[in-house]
Amino acid sequence: MISTWRKRRASRTSNTKKQIEGKSMELLMIPSHFKCPISLDLMKDPVTLSTGITYDRVSIETWIESGNQTCPITKKVLKTLEPVPNHAVRKMIQEWCVENKDHGIERIPTPRIPVTSSEVTEILRKVESCCKSQQGLESGRELVMKMRKMIKESMRNKRCFVTNGAGKILSSTLLVFSEKLSVGDSETMEEILSTLTILLPLDGESKSILGSKSSLNCMIWLLKSGSLSSRRNSVFLLKEVMRMEEIWRVEELLKIDGALESLVKLVKEPICPTTTKASLLTIYHMVNSSQLSNEKARSKFVDLGLVELLIETLVDSEKRICEKALGILSGLCNSEKGRKRANSYALTVPVLIKKLLRVSDMATEFSVSILWKLIGKNEKRDNVVLINEALQVGAFQKLLLLIQVGCSENTKEKASELLKLLNLHRDKVECIDSLDLKNLKRPF
Repeated sequence: MISTWRKRRASRTSNTKKQIEGKSMELLMIPSHFKCPISLDLMKDPVTLSTGITYDRVSIETWIESGNQTCPITKKVLKTLEPVPNHAVRKMIQEWCVENKDHGIERIPTPRIPVTSSEVTEILRKVESCCKSQQGLESGRELVMKMRKMIKESMRNKRCFVTNGAGKILSSTLLVFSEKLSVGDSETMEEILSTLTILLPLDGESKSILGSKSSLNCMIWLLKSGSLSSRRNSVFLLKEVMRMEEIWRVEELLKIDGALESLVKLVKEPICPTTTKASLLTIYHMVNSSQLSNEKARSKFVDLGLVELLIETLVDSEKRICEKALGILSGLCNSEKGRKRANSYALTVPVLIKKLLRVSDMATEFSVSILWKLIGKNEKRDNVVLINEALQVGAFQKLLLLIQVGCSENTKEKASELLKLLNLHRDKVECIDSLDLKNLKRPF
C-alpha cells in the first residue's frame, strides 16, 4: 500500500515537471533567422543557396530532388544545385542552444559535410583508372574503401553515388578482376562486393554486368572460399542477378562447379537470417520455371538433398524463411524426382499440414499446392499410405476450414480436389489432435 502511494506521488511529481518544462518551451521564442523558411523548424544543418537564402539541408534537398530548380523564397533560378554549408549560422544556433539548455533545448550536433557530385565523379574516375592497372591496385582498393565509408555516412551520400553511376563503374571494375580471377586480387574484389551491397538495389545495367559469365564465376568463387562477409555479399548480389529471371544466367550458374552446393550450404549452415533469405530467393528464381535449364536445376538441387533440408528448416523458422522454403519446395515438386523424394520423407506431410493457416496466406497457398502435387495430382490415385498419413494429422479438417474462412480461387480448387480424394478414405483411418486447430492464422 505504501509502495503504491509512493509510485503515485512520483508520477504526479514527474508530470508536474513535464508541464513546467512544456510551459518554458512555449515561452521561449526561437529567433526567426534560426528557423528554416520551408519547415519553420530550428535548423540543424543550415546551408545557403546561390541566391543567398539559408535553409535546413534536409528541407532544401527534398525541394531540389522534387524537380525544383528555383529558390523557394526569391523564385530565382539557381545557378548551382549544390548548397553551401553556412557555418556561421550553425555556430550561432549551437551557442543559442547552449544558452537555453535550461529550457530543454539540446545542442545540435556539428553535421558531417556531405559529398558533392564533383567529388563523387573524381573518386569514380580514379577507381576506374587505378583498378585497370596492376600498379594502382593498392590505391584502387583504398579508394573503394573510402567510397564505402562515405556511402555509409548518410542516405544523401548514397543517393549521390547512385546518381553518378557508382553501381555501373564498380560492376565493370569487378568484371575486369573477374576475367583474370587471381588470389592476389581477392581483397579488392571483396571490397567491391561489399560496396555494391551497400548500393542495393542496383540498376538494370549494373545487374547485367554482374550477370556476365566472368562476374558470376567470381561471385561463386568467393561464395565457396571467401570469408563470411564475402559469402554474404556474394549471395546478396546473386539474388539481384537471378531476379532478372533470364534463363541463360541459370544455365551459366549450372556450369560453374560448386555453385549450387554453395547456395545449399548457406541454408544448411546459416550465417544470419538475411543471408539465408537471400540464398533461398536465389534458389527460388532458379527452380520456379518450366524451362529446361530450370528442370536441370531442380534435378541437381534434389540430388543435393534440398527437399529434406527445406522440410527440416520449416519445422522451426520465422515467417519469411517459411514462405521462401515452401515456394522452393513447390518448385521442386514440379519434377517427378522432387515429388518422389518428398513422398519418401516421413516429415513431409505432417510439416505441410502443420503450416496450413499458421504462418501466412502465402505459406498456406504454397502448402496446398505442394500437397496437391504430391496427392491430388497423382494420376494413379493409389498412394494410399500418403493419403492415410495426411488424414491422421488432420488434413481433412484443415482443408475444410481453409475453404470456409476463404482463400484464392486457385487454392480453393486444389483444396476441393484434395478433400474429395481424402473423403474416400476417411472411413478407414482418421485421427486428429484437437489442440492442433488452436491459434490458427485466419485471413478475416
